Amino acid sequence: MLLRLTLGLLFTGLGPVLAWAGGPEPAPLPRTAQGMKGVVASAHPLASAAGIQVLEAGGNAIDAAVATAYALAVVEPYSAGIGGGGFLLTYDPKTQKAQVVDYREVAPKKAHRDLYLVDGKVDPKKSLDGIFAVAVPGMVPGLAEAQARFGKLKLKQVLGPAIALAEQGFLVYPTFREASQYRLEALLAHPEAAKTFLKDGQPYPVGERLRQPVLAKTLKELARVGPKLFTTGRAARAIVKESQRLGGLLTLEDLANFKPRLREPLVGDYRGYTILTMPPPSSGGTHLLQMLELLELERAKVGRRDDLGVADVHFQTEIMRRAYADRAEYMGDPAFVKVPIATLLSPEYLGRRFATIDPEKASSSASTPAGPIESPDTTHLTVIDADGRVVSLTQTVNTGFGSAVVVPEVGVVLNNEMDDFSAAPGVPNAFGLVGGEANSVQPGKIPLSSMTPTIVLEKGQVRLAVGAPGGSTIITTVLQVILHVVDRKLSVAEAVAAPRLHMQWQPDQLRIEPGALSPEVKKGLEQRGHKVVEKGQWGNATAIEVRPDGLRVGVADPRGDGAADAQ
Repeated sequence: MLLRLTLGLLFTGLGPVLAWAGGPEPAPLPRTAQGMKGVVASAHPLASAAGIQVLEAGGNAIDAAVATAYALAVVEPYSAGIGGGGFLLTYDPKTQKAQVVDYREVAPKKAHRDLYLVDGKVDPKKSLDGIFAVAVPGMVPGLAEAQARFGKLKLKQVLGPAIALAEQGFLVYPTFREASQYRLEALLAHPEAAKTFLKDGQPYPVGERLRQPVLAKTLKELARVGPKLFTTGRAARAIVKESQRLGGLLTLEDLANFKPRLREPLVGDYRGYTILTMPPPSSGGTHLLQMLELLELERAKVGRRDDLGVADVHFQTEIMRRAYADRAEYMGDPAFVKVPIATLLSPEYLGRRFATIDPEKASSSASTPAGPIESPDTTHLTVIDADGRVVSLTQTVNTGFGSAVVVPEVGVVLNNEMDDFSAAPGVPNAFGLVGGEANSVQPGKIPLSSMTPTIVLEKGQVRLAVGAPGGSTIITTVLQVILHVVDRKLSVAEAVAAPRLHMQWQPDQLRIEPGALSPEVKKGLEQRGHKVVEKGQWGNATAIEVRPDGLRVGVADPRGDGAADAQ
C-alpha cells in the first residue's frame, strides 16, 4: 500500500476522523497513486486521504466523493465549499448507467435582469464582491441527494474528516496564502471573513495552522440533523439574517425551495470511445463534444496530425473559437431558454461550422459569430471504488473566496456565482466570457457554467475520468487531457502535466502556457494571423485512468497542491 496520511476512527457516530489532525502533518501524498481497488485524486492531499478512509470504512465512490468534497470545503475555501454548488457525474459499470446530480446555485427570487446596472452601465464589482453577488447555495442538499440515491453510508459517517480538519486545523500552504493576498481587500471588508481567514488583518504565514471552530460546530450539527440545517434550519436562518443585514436578496423561501436536479449526461463518441459529460446548464459538455466532433471532421477531411505542429494547433484554435462563439449565443439554463443541443451537435451543423475554417489563415473572432440555427476558482475531484463505480465532481464558489461574505455563527463563505450570469449582453464576466440574453439574470435561474466533469468509456468500462477548475479554460483543459490520452497515447500523468492551449473566441487570442509551443510553431501560427499570447499556467485538473489490466492510476495536476491516494 502506498504511503499516505494515517487516518483513524473516532467512535462518536460522526464517522471517520483524521486521527493526527491536532499534531504534525505526515509526509505529503504523491501526485500520482495507483492500485487495483479504490483511488481518489483531488486538489488537496488531506481531502484525498479523507476519501480513501471512507472507502476503507465500507463506503463506495459516492460516499468517498462526498467526504472529499467536504474536506476540500475546509482546506480549500477559496475554491469551493458549503456556500457554493457544483455538478456530480457518476457511472456504474455493473448497470452501465450514468447519472448527473446538478446542485449548481440559482438566482434568488428577488434577482432581476438589471441587477448589476448602475446608471445604465454594468458595475462589475457588484456581481463579484459582497452580498449582491451571492446565488442560492446548493452543495449541502446536492451532495445529500447524491449520497441518499447512490451511496452506501449516511452523511454523518463521512463528515468526520472535514469536522476534524475544521476543528484541529491544517497547515497553511502557498496557494492558500496567495489566494488570501489576492482577495485581501474583499476579505477585510467583511469582519467575519477577516476573522476566519486572516491573522491580524493579513494572510496567514505558510506553515501556520488555521483552525475554523465555527465551521466545525456547523459540520457537527449537520452530521446530527442532516441537510435541512441549510434549507430550513439554523444555518439557513443565519444566512438569511446576514443577507438581510447587508441589504441582500436571499430569503428563507430561496433556501427552502432549493432542489438538486437529476439529469441525464450528454453522450458522444470519439474514435471508438464513449464520452459521458455534462449537459446544460453547463456549457462544458456540449462544447467538449462539439470540439471532439470537429476534430474528427478534421481527421476525415484534411488528415489530423496530432503533433502540435502549426497545422494541428491552427485547427484546434479555430475549432475552439467556434465552440466558444456558440456558447456566447445559445447557452443558458434549459428551464428558461431553449438550448438547441441536438442542432449544435448535429453532423449537418458541425459540417457547416467546419467549412468556415480556412486551413491556412486564422479567422477573426469579430467576423466569426455563432453559427446560424435552423428549425462558465473551482475544484475538481475524481474517485473510483473497488467495484469500478466512478465519480467525476466539479464544484465552486466561483472566484477566490467567492463573495468574501462569511456567515457569522455558521463559518461558511458564500459564493459569488451571480457573476456567471451575463450582467448585460456582450459584457464579459470575471473570466472574460461573453454572453447574451440566454444567460441573463432571472429569478430562480441557474447561471451558465463551464464545469465539465467527464467520463470516457471503452466498451462500457471506465477508461478515464477527468475534470478541472479554471473558469473558461475548464472545457479546453478537459479536451486536451482526452486528446493526450486517446490520440497521443500519453500516460494520464503526462496528459495532465502537458502544457495547455486555450482560445475562447473573445478576447481574440490564442493563450498558451510556457513550453506549449516551440518558437517555430508560434511563429508559423502568427504568420497565419493568430495572436499568440503566453499567459502563465492555469487549471488544476485531476484524473483517474483505468488501464487494460485493471490498474487504476489517479493523478493530481502538478500546477496545484493536490495529491492522489489509493487503497
